[in-house]
Amino acid sequence: MNLNKLNCTAWLALLLLAACNANNNTDTTNSIKPVIITEPVKYDTDDPAIWINKADPSQSLIIGTDKDADGALYVFDLKGKIIADKVVRGLKRPNNVDLAYGLLLNGKPTDIAIATERMTHKLRIFSLPDMKPVDKGGIDVFIGETGPEYRDLMGIAIYTSKDGKMYAIVGRKNGPKTGGYLWQYLLADDGTGNVKATLVRKFGEYSGKKEIEAIAVDNELGYVYYSDEQTGVRQYYADPAKGDKQLAIFGTTGFQADHEGISIYKLTDSMGYILVSDQGANRFQIFSREGTSKNPFEHKLLKIADVQARQSDGSEVVNMPLNDTFKHGLFVAMSDDKTFHYYRWEDIAGKELKLR
Repeated sequence: MNLNKLNCTAWLALLLLAACNANNNTDTTNSIKPVIITEPVKYDTDDPAIWINKADPSQSLIIGTDKDADGALYVFDLKGKIIADKVVRGLKRPNNVDLAYGLLLNGKPTDIAIATERMTHKLRIFSLPDMKPVDKGGIDVFIGETGPEYRDLMGIAIYTSKDGKMYAIVGRKNGPKTGGYLWQYLLADDGTGNVKATLVRKFGEYSGKKEIEAIAVDNELGYVYYSDEQTGVRQYYADPAKGDKQLAIFGTTGFQADHEGISIYKLTDSMGYILVSDQGANRFQIFSREGTSKNPFEHKLLKIADVQARQSDGSEVVNMPLNDTFKHGLFVAMSDDKTFHYYRWEDIAGKELKLR
């Protein structure tokens, strides 16, 4: 065989192999390693939330969705072990989950977790940490919508205003482009110790390219962010009284495919970082939370963190010490191998970002 032809063939094979690896982004050599990977769920992890046990942070919990027609809300401890007696099963494709502290039910401040149940078009609400239902079987949302997939629930974020009012901001698989993709509901006691939801506004632009799944709220600054997949991250006021004008759209370039999970690491009440999953690249792009001195809505890209979580849809982060492993906070990311990955904040921050 001609030696030059053999060398050319070998080089071609190497180039094809490199291109394949680049497209699949399977090289984890330089990626940030999780310190804990949870026990796997049954079907398909999607989105986590972190409940802080204020009396004993080492007993904090991670709640995560298992997205299937026979789905569940799983509950994990800080070692990634499933707490079997807290798992809520029999949910119809629970997609995303969020939580909040201190909703008054029966006159008692109650921590709650809310999941979106896509196939029933309902919000499912559970008290924390016992994971008992407080929703009378679920709350119908997007009532009256008739468009294709207009009632198929996806994202959820809870906004707690400075006056103590609590709102659920909900997204769906599909919706109108010119405002009204997101619906916002005021949460309150229905008089029986269960939660009722009252629609207060419809807002939010939508590109129409794919869908809106990831939603995050900054309670202290009063903003809501959501990922308009394959377009960017949009920012609005979370308070309905402040109007429906879009304040910013950022992260519009440099993403490999879908904009996904959003989480906010808070250094102070006004400073910190916004982490956005660059799903196709298995990394998180990290932007300034506070903007610039000239424009509070200009969120500059500060760092790209490659992680070992694959195809991450959802994430969450907290900034307080929880135990000897998570001394500066915990970052949780969904991975497509039916698990959630736990990262130390200092590993995500590296030398580029600050610790609280």
